[in-house]
Amino acid sequence: MNSPFGNPFYRFFMKLDAVISDGVFSLGRAIVRGAKAYADWANSLRFYGFFRVFADIADDALTFGLAIGIGLLIFALPPFQGEGDVWNQRREYAVTFTDASGHIVGRRGIRQDDNIPIREIPPVLIQAVLATEDTRFYNHFGIDLIGTLRALVENAKDSEVRQGGSSLTQQLAKNLFLSPERTLRRKINEVFLAFWIEARLSKDDILKLYLDRSYLGGGNYGVEAASQFYFGKSVRDVNLSEAAMLAGLFKAPTRYAPHANMEASRQRSRVVLGRMLDAGFITPGEMAQARREPAVIVSPAEFISPDWFLDHAYKETLAILEKQGAKSGFVVEVKTTIDPAMQTHAQEVINAALDTEAPAYKATQAALVSIAPEGALKAIVGGRSYENSQFNRATDAMRQPGSSFKPFVFLAALMNGYTPDSIVFDAPITIGAWTARNYAGKYAGRTTLTAALAHSYNTVPLHLMRAIGRKSIIDTAQNSGLQSKLLSVPSMPLGSNEVTVMDMAQGYATFASGGIPAKTYAVIEIKRTDGTVIYRRDEAPRPRAFPEGKIAELNQMMGAVIDSGTGRRALLGFEPQAGKTGTTSSYRDAWFVGYTAQLVTAVWYGNDDYSEMNDMTGGTLPALTWQRFSALALQGATPSGMAGLPLDERYSQLAARTDLNLPEIPLENEVREPIVTAELPPQAAPAVVKQEVMKPSLRNFFGLFGNKPKPSVKPQTLFEKLRSSMER
Repeated sequence: MNSPFGNPFYRFFMKLDAVISDGVFSLGRAIVRGAKAYADWANSLRFYGFFRVFADIADDALTFGLAIGIGLLIFALPPFQGEGDVWNQRREYAVTFTDASGHIVGRRGIRQDDNIPIREIPPVLIQAVLATEDTRFYNHFGIDLIGTLRALVENAKDSEVRQGGSSLTQQLAKNLFLSPERTLRRKINEVFLAFWIEARLSKDDILKLYLDRSYLGGGNYGVEAASQFYFGKSVRDVNLSEAAMLAGLFKAPTRYAPHANMEASRQRSRVVLGRMLDAGFITPGEMAQARREPAVIVSPAEFISPDWFLDHAYKETLAILEKQGAKSGFVVEVKTTIDPAMQTHAQEVINAALDTEAPAYKATQAALVSIAPEGALKAIVGGRSYENSQFNRATDAMRQPGSSFKPFVFLAALMNGYTPDSIVFDAPITIGAWTARNYAGKYAGRTTLTAALAHSYNTVPLHLMRAIGRKSIIDTAQNSGLQSKLLSVPSMPLGSNEVTVMDMAQGYATFASGGIPAKTYAVIEIKRTDGTVIYRRDEAPRPRAFPEGKIAELNQMMGAVIDSGTGRRALLGFEPQAGKTGTTSSYRDAWFVGYTAQLVTAVWYGNDDYSEMNDMTGGTLPALTWQRFSALALQGATPSGMAGLPLDERYSQLAARTDLNLPEIPLENEVREPIVTAELPPQAAPAVVKQEVMKPSLRNFFGLFGNKPKPSVKPQTLFEKLRSSMER
């Protein structure tokens, strides 16, 4: 019988077992010997009397202190991981907007400029800040124990908090990472973070961050922005008095802001100068001189800010920066497409109309968007007063466009084989349980496509929809540039879906450009303060969506709207133009959207609460507003033709006319059938936005579709008023 010891694997495992067993036994013996030795040593330490009491107290203190320390560490660890770009985690953008020529038109975000190196900041300002905030800054390791004890003593003497014990590094930690709440946990977090910052940055870097990121009142962050705002010059050029005033803001920027409370600011400046003297930074003579000649702030520049435009441009800027993945350079300058003169004219024309003519129509709000045919935004008016309501009715309010949607229906018909001279029928049409009728029950019978659009017959677009299909119309509208969701409901050709004013301007821009869709934009270029370009708009060729010949036919038809149809009050006369009126159910919305070769402008009138106006149609005040604004906006521009509407001699003749008495326009030719909104689901109803409600009434959803609103003002009287206003 073979012995297992002859097997090499058996011998290996037996030897391994012996080694492990011996090791475990030896380790056990060593632990026993060590424990016995420790016990013998501990028994030799015998304390009596006072030393016995002290030893017991120290032993318990160490035990409980260790437990408390571990618990405190778990409770108060700073609330961030310290990974990524931690220095900019809570930072906001400071954006300066200019026009295409580089002239500043406004700002958004915070005011900040961190482009000044620490070596270029005057020593007198640094000394003023250190004297008031942390005299021992360059001597401590993040926590100034001496300064903290001194503050505790002084505050105890006065029975109130007069001196802060936080170091400059602790204040920076609070500004960058923590909330301003006064809690024990935040204070402990502040200490931990102060150590963390000191371990990673130099003293100069910490000071630079503190000077750049601290809030200094008036919406300004950092000493450069504050110096520009208060003194109208760079921080590089501040004197001792101005440095003391800036340094005084760090403690309580709202309370000591000089533009809000000059007396409190100067009193605080005197305190700063006294502390600079105590610290040895200035002489008594320099302090006396600075107190005799206190800092004087400059008056802010007076100009009308294009706030509606700036709000939209700011949103676009943030979206671009996020898409670009910009992780640094939070102070940027943005070149925009705004035309300041057009913007001013637009707001003035809208406000004048709302103040003088709109009350008779019971209209309280209006909006306007004007763009170049390729999409560059030139002017945005989001309402009567930005100060009273920041809600932008031009970009955010969803309203029904009424008959101003019909050009998309007629373009779809042209794309499906119709021509401007095609014979169509203006006659009642029944879709499901609904029969559509014209206003006052009158019908033109056989008519051309051009006449149907010019006079805004309601039944013709519905006949066209039945012939070419709803999908064809929706595709045409979306290919033209409409971004809003279009529901495939029977009343869709009459403009029962909801759009924004900007959406309509963008859609009509395709007509002005000859079939090339536009995408509205406000931002041309974004760059940092050092000149580094972050973004520049790409002027790549845009693909054509429709044949130019079809757009030319549509433009001819829409030119007839102004020449002989519902939009005659929008007539400019000095160059080719086209457009379309729109009026919705019970006169809740009134539109005119028109264009020339250079400019596309959409105008809307209505009420925020969706209440009815007093017989306002798109051919009345909206058309007049469009005409007044366009006449000012295009003043001095060289007239130009567009597809289907060439520039010929008749425009020179019209431009020379001085007689603006236009033929009287029957009201029924301007008012379309009340829009059938019963097919729209409740979620498609105009949304309520804060105080600016876009809320349809139940009657508009489920009411009487064939009922005629009862006008409280005779049609002739309305147009006499409009004609006299044009003559003025």
